[in-house]
Amino acid sequence: MKELQQTLKRIDQKGYKAYNDIKGTHQFSSFALHIDHVQADPFASPSRIRASLSTAETGLTKDDYHEPHRYRACTDFFAREVARALKKEKADQGIMIDRPGQEILERTAVTINDDTVEIRLSLHLPAKGRTILGQQAASRLIETLPSVIQAAMYAYDRAALETHLKLSDQQAWVRSYLRSYNYTAFVANGAVLPRESGISEQPLKGDGLTPFQSPKEMEITLELPHGKTISGMAFREGVNVIVGGGYHGKSTLLEGLARGVYDHIEGDGREFVFANDDAVKVRAEDGRSVTDVNISPFISNLPNNKGTERFQTENASGSTSQAANIVEMVEAGAGTLFIDEDTSATNFMIRDGRMQALVHKDKEPITPFIDKVRHMYDDLGISTILVVGGAGDYFDVADCVVMMDEYQPREVTEKAKEIAASFGEKRTKEAGSSFGAVSARAVRPESFDARKGKKEKVDAKGKHRVLYGTTDIDLAFIEQIADPSQTRAIAQTMRYMAASVFDKQKTLSEALDEIEAAFDRDGVEAVSSFRRQHPGDMARPRRFELAAAINRLRTLKIQ
Repeated sequence: MKELQQTLKRIDQKGYKAYNDIKGTHQFSSFALHIDHVQADPFASPSRIRASLSTAETGLTKDDYHEPHRYRACTDFFAREVARALKKEKADQGIMIDRPGQEILERTAVTINDDTVEIRLSLHLPAKGRTILGQQAASRLIETLPSVIQAAMYAYDRAALETHLKLSDQQAWVRSYLRSYNYTAFVANGAVLPRESGISEQPLKGDGLTPFQSPKEMEITLELPHGKTISGMAFREGVNVIVGGGYHGKSTLLEGLARGVYDHIEGDGREFVFANDDAVKVRAEDGRSVTDVNISPFISNLPNNKGTERFQTENASGSTSQAANIVEMVEAGAGTLFIDEDTSATNFMIRDGRMQALVHKDKEPITPFIDKVRHMYDDLGISTILVVGGAGDYFDVADCVVMMDEYQPREVTEKAKEIAASFGEKRTKEAGSSFGAVSARAVRPESFDARKGKKEKVDAKGKHRVLYGTTDIDLAFIEQIADPSQTRAIAQTMRYMAASVFDKQKTLSEALDEIEAAFDRDGVEAVSSFRRQHPGDMARPRRFELAAAINRLRTLKIQ
């Protein structure tokens, strides 16, 4: 610490590049400070630093972090503690951590092993113009940082950590239970699904809020670890349809389920809202590129005898984009699809009897989803939870129908089936006897070139944009990306896959399996260019969002 203090005093008022003199490791009384990267100038991306300290001295035990779900929760807890301490010190503009949001994600911000806890931080090194302000830098590094480490890592509330870990135990138990008993999703009674606004993940608050209450026909009761019992609505595998009037909560329920692939913090309202981790929300996406995707289960017999077994376009329509989105997620290993009629292509979802009578099948390339949804489950084991507001023909194919009525669910399967029977079959099924072929694609490694000119260009801009080589990848319609740090990880993972994973024989699914194994083994930093240093602010993405980014790479080529 004294050496760092002396160096900052020596370079005070010098040119900004002299900050490079502080790089390296500096020993403080309770932690070691590693200054890995010094920003090039005051306007560049922040410097990267790490604080490492003894695990034993923090009071942590192996039980706190050895289970994967507990490791994720434990590191999340300390990332929040550091962020809270920085804010209390009013230092969060000069020293930053990758602050967690409502979801509990595996991040690079904090790592724990049996020997060491490491805190990864960003640091703005202060300057006036391009002149070093050494005294301000010393204040941040030698006064503020030790206070933050002391408060967050040594003086933390052990009871709060225990509460955080117990919630994680309970969430992991429910997820395991749902898998074991063939459920795809669950919403606990009392859950708060509406959010504060369309741009906020904070729960809606107010006197008019209606807490969720399961219909008795779908209610299950679970006895969780640590003495907690919950009840709520469980969706079984198969074809589940959600109906109801406009503004009665259909899409809000589906959005809550879609975010249920992640665990949430206490007080979020969705702590006990779950979907299996292979559940994916898909939609229409006009204008996206599609590369050699076999959309023939849904679209075939195009004019001019154009085949669809290797369909390719730079500007997909609503129906072709939705077909491609579904097939790509099936290829990536999806087990449940979430679909909302509001964000779907109408001609992809349904073709009624009158239209069938006017436009014969031999003139219609699209086989609507209604005629494939049962085959998806019966042939492929892929369930669907579908929001429908205007297509009652889906009653014929549904295993379960839920009606949202003033934000409360009612189980109406029997009534829906009676209505369907009373109307009779008004349309002809067009799907044939099976779902159709699902092709495994292998990526051509050279199409993953991240160079722009002579230099690699790999970056993420916010939550929905990746810059990769000469390509700008738009992820605006990939709705289950929860955090910009996941997008940063997607960008770096694509770069890593180009260098270390893809070869001419490996299918995309196999490549995703390899990435998942690397994340399980080494954490998200497995894909960073800066191993054994600050790896960058990243959070673990799911294989489905990673696959979505790969499939939207406009330079992508398939073997």
